[in-house]
Amino acid sequence: MTTQIRDAVLSFYETVDTRAPHDVVALFSPTAVYRRPGYEPMRGAAELLAFYGGGRVIAAGAHTIETVVVDGDRAAVQGRFDGVLRDGQQIRLRFADFFCFEAGGLVAERDTYFDAPAV
Repeated sequence: MTTQIRDAVLSFYETVDTRAPHDVVALFSPTAVYRRPGYEPMRGAAELLAFYGGGRVIAAGAHTIETVVVDGDRAAVQGRFDGVLRDGQQIRLRFADFFCFEAGGLVAERDTYFDAPAV
């Protein structure tokens, strides 16, 4: 299971970086919860689609994953994001994500933390 979770995590960031909101939301359970600084917790497909489809202040960019630690159905991720915000500002920041996966490999919970103000 460790390899499956690690692969799911890496695939998750590749999908997010493509900026295809429906593809990203498809990686989440229908009852998923995503907690991120600066936003109310997002619950379910409709709220996640609103976020990834336009509510996210990030316009484009790429994640570089440095560490993935898997424990059962949970994963902790550390990495860097380089990109541009919707207002044109270039950003580079470090992040940590914590995932909980359902048995089918969908994301049930995600918590994100940044070393910068909410992005």
